[in-house]
Amino acid sequence: MDLYYYQFDQICFDVNKKVVKKYSVLDENDFKEKTHYFHGRYENTYIDESKIPELTIIIESAKKYAAQILKTKAEDLHYGFWLNEMQPGHVTTAHSHDDDDELLSCVYYIKVPENSGNLIISENNNKTVIKPEEGNFIFFSPATVHEVSRNKSQQARLSMAFNFGLKQT
Repeated sequence: MDLYYYQFDQICFDVNKKVVKKYSVLDENDFKEKTHYFHGRYENTYIDESKIPELTIIIESAKKYAAQILKTKAEDLHYGFWLNEMQPGHVTTAHSHDDDDELLSCVYYIKVPENSGNLIISENNNKTVIKPEEGNFIFFSPATVHEVSRNKSQQARLSMAFNFGLKQT
């Protein structure tokens, strides 16, 4: 597998503002779970997609691209997703997603203020820095160590992360 795959999606880009607007009015009761508490924040926030119906558009696109990369059918994939809000000053610590049966990981960028942090992926002591842009999917191996540099902007950044694997029959 290549280090990463990049895919821009105009249809997803077009719903980003609606997602941000609906996300901004959620309260604590709207989240199913928050996990990975590091540096004063939860890195992962889980939500039922019915709370923001436009997420379905992003999820379906992500499944389509994941199926292409994995050379399978979208309906043969299982997935999990979560939102990642990075306030000014926040970072996402180095980690990988190879805990279970994942075959592919992904991040999708919903709101990306200038200087709000870069995706850094590491392989064989080499680091690749990827500047995030709204409407972009970045797919990579779940075993790939990745992190996000400090959000130096004055605004929150919002992204959506995925793990994909094959459905068990």
